[in-house]
Amino acid sequence: MSAAEMLALRRYADDEIVTLAKLVVQTAFQPIVEAATGAVFGFESLMRGFDRLGFRSPLDLLDRAHEAGQLLAVEHMINSRALAAFAALPDFASRTLFINLDSRLVGVGGDVVERLTSHLKRAGIPASSICFEISERFQNDVVPEFTELMRRLRLEGFKLAIDDFGVGHNGLKLLCDHPVDYLKIDRHFISRIDADARKRHLVRNTINAAHVLGIRVIAEGVENEAEFVACRNAGCDLVQGWFVSRPVTDFSALQSVYPQVERAGRGRRNSRSFDSVLIRRQIEQLPSVRESDSLESVFELFRRDPTRTFFPVLNANDEPRGILHEYHVKELSYHPFGRDLLKNKIYQKSLSHFVTMAPIADLDTPAEQLLSIFAGMGGNECVILTENMRYAGILSASSLLKIINEKQLKAAEDQNPLTGLPGNRSIRDFLQDRALDGDQLRCFCYFDFDNFKPFNDHYGFQKGDQAISLFASLLRRHLVGEDVFIGHLGGDDFFAGISGRDARDVQALIQLILGDFGREVRHLYVPEDLLAGAIRGHDRNGEARSFALMRCSAAVLMVPEGDVIADASQISTGIAALKGNAKSSLDGFVLRSIRSDGNDGAGNG
Repeated sequence: MSAAEMLALRRYADDEIVTLAKLVVQTAFQPIVEAATGAVFGFESLMRGFDRLGFRSPLDLLDRAHEAGQLLAVEHMINSRALAAFAALPDFASRTLFINLDSRLVGVGGDVVERLTSHLKRAGIPASSICFEISERFQNDVVPEFTELMRRLRLEGFKLAIDDFGVGHNGLKLLCDHPVDYLKIDRHFISRIDADARKRHLVRNTINAAHVLGIRVIAEGVENEAEFVACRNAGCDLVQGWFVSRPVTDFSALQSVYPQVERAGRGRRNSRSFDSVLIRRQIEQLPSVRESDSLESVFELFRRDPTRTFFPVLNANDEPRGILHEYHVKELSYHPFGRDLLKNKIYQKSLSHFVTMAPIADLDTPAEQLLSIFAGMGGNECVILTENMRYAGILSASSLLKIINEKQLKAAEDQNPLTGLPGNRSIRDFLQDRALDGDQLRCFCYFDFDNFKPFNDHYGFQKGDQAISLFASLLRRHLVGEDVFIGHLGGDDFFAGISGRDARDVQALIQLILGDFGREVRHLYVPEDLLAGAIRGHDRNGEARSFALMRCSAAVLMVPEGDVIADASQISTGIAALKGNAKSSLDGFVLRSIRSDGNDGAGNG
């Protein structure tokens, strides 16, 4: 089509934009999946075919419709088609349809909420299966009716999401002023997030803030596995983008689970498994109520259990919407005319009017983070726990304190009795945690004494314990800071993890520790052995021979910034392969780099 023909069509389209849109515009669905499992949670309704009318994007078409005074009619057509397509899906009742709501429609004329409700009734779709995305593209707060629209949508049972979060006009204000269910982090922050520590920091803190407010987070525009892993590790609940699926107009191509996400999701933090066990012991399976339930049925629940002060509130899809506290409905419950008010049609208050949001977290969230979420907003009754986005139970403040206390006791049990350093379980948990944290360079150090057994046999275990305690004290002296972890594997084997420091600085620090140990351990030898520079002993075959004075060797495996190791055993294997090189080297030190595929890269030693 020529430019002149295109221009003529555009002029004609201003008058007939709705008619033309009906002819060429198609509904497309893009899956939104659970980050933990790859299971489809819902779909975003998108527009395709707009280019056949000469528009570069759906937004251009909507802008032109707005200028022509036909935005309401176009949106009505688009939404009615999306709802009809959604209702035709075989499992739509367990899914959520995300629909963009153009805030320019507010106050245009006609009742937007009533139009939407009539669509749903005709399609047989519950309101809780629909989530309206409010874009930051428009300054919603300048529209007087906007706040009332948001309130009505939520009271009707619809879900709400802030779209394009972080790049528009007033995302933080929307987050502060309105009880939304989802936050969709804009593609700008997701693109190459695996290679950008600044983006990871911003996204992680945004997610933590959202969870404190009881809001789930969706990463938009995830295009590859590396971006997905970074988003999942940052705490994103849901993901959307080409890594999962492009938008499709052939709905038979939609899947219930996307295997590439499921496979990548298997690398979830195993270090949280112990926390998960403790959490499952303490979780309270508190009965829940539905936001569609009558207030009279809720009063009956409070009467049956006078000690209970609140109940979690769920929507039709078993997702938490918040809690209903007794004091919110007490006036009606105990007022002599409360029942009469409920029966009065003019009153028209449903359970949704009394729901307050509460912190929400997944069952696999670390215990310390749960405590932080709970404490993040004053006056919380509980943290609502979910599994695969659905309600699983609650944790009270006392339950959280029990979990933290049990973790601390377990950590104390894991400490080595001689050195007081964390033992094998803590070291394993540290490795699993840091392997998935690509925000900074990490160095994993394995220390092993050379000729310790002959020394221990010759001088006795008390002197051997002194050598071990000496090295532990050197580690504590030199390895200080929040970026350092030290542990004792047992015997003369030690471990240290150092995050965020330059590799050359780490090498200098480790060599300093080895040098100090080599000098200070000499004080444990008798003068004759020091003069000889060796002791007599027996090797593993029982044959007598001389052994050099004891030293410590160190094998250091470096994982570069941006690299994520899904299987932490690759690190253990890499360190084991370096141990022999360290022992055979002149200075007892070797450093190598590992790539995210687990293969050794170039290094120095």
